[in-house]
Amino acid sequence: MIELLVISRLLEYPDTALWQHQQELRDALAEGGALNLQQAAQLNNFISTLCGGDLLDAQASYSELFDRGRATSMLLFEHVHGESRDRGQAMVNLMNQYQQAGMEIDSRELPDHLPLYLEYLSQREESEARGGLQDVAPILALLAARLKQRESVYAVLFDVLLGLSQSDVAVESVSLQIANEARDDTPQALDAVWEEEQVKFVADAGCGESEISSHQRRFAGAVAPQYLNIGGQ
Repeated sequence: MIELLVISRLLEYPDTALWQHQQELRDALAEGGALNLQQAAQLNNFISTLCGGDLLDAQASYSELFDRGRATSMLLFEHVHGESRDRGQAMVNLMNQYQQAGMEIDSRELPDHLPLYLEYLSQREESEARGGLQDVAPILALLAARLKQRESVYAVLFDVLLGLSQSDVAVESVSLQIANEARDDTPQALDAVWEEEQVKFVADAGCGESEISSHQRRFAGAVAPQYLNIGGQ
């Protein structure tokens, strides 16, 4: 599914090459057969909107959107395992999956980086690619809902991915679940995370348990919940 490769490229950090080769992306979409007319128009409009602006502005917006906080992280397992030990094994399993398919990845990329996962799926048979999208459909819906909440143009890419997956996961249901969710990319939330990391460091150095407990109570709920049970919605 060439469409997944195009979306993978659009979800990467915007660079000069994207501006220079935007017509090639449009041509690839025209050659593919997986999109309906509405989805094709949505992707072409996204390319026009993104590449019609200033590159530096696009880069700054991208970093603010995807690199601040965890709620809109492009790392799939962030929304499933967080920092648990299960995440490491999931990474190993996914890496093995790539290797068995003959795909070598750059050492700088984590295997659960969404653009990389989409690139992998783009090389599979259509039925397998759709199955792979269905596996992560709850995460795609969660990201779509959060991006719509932030009025980001990137939300449309996740809508198209969900459409291609043919999953019954509904973004509207997820949106209701996160309606009262605290933002984790505000200065206050980011400061809370920094404070939490600092107290962990102090705890490791032998700080009294009472001080740690006091800090944890102070910042309880300060950062948005990241791991929602949205399966089966």
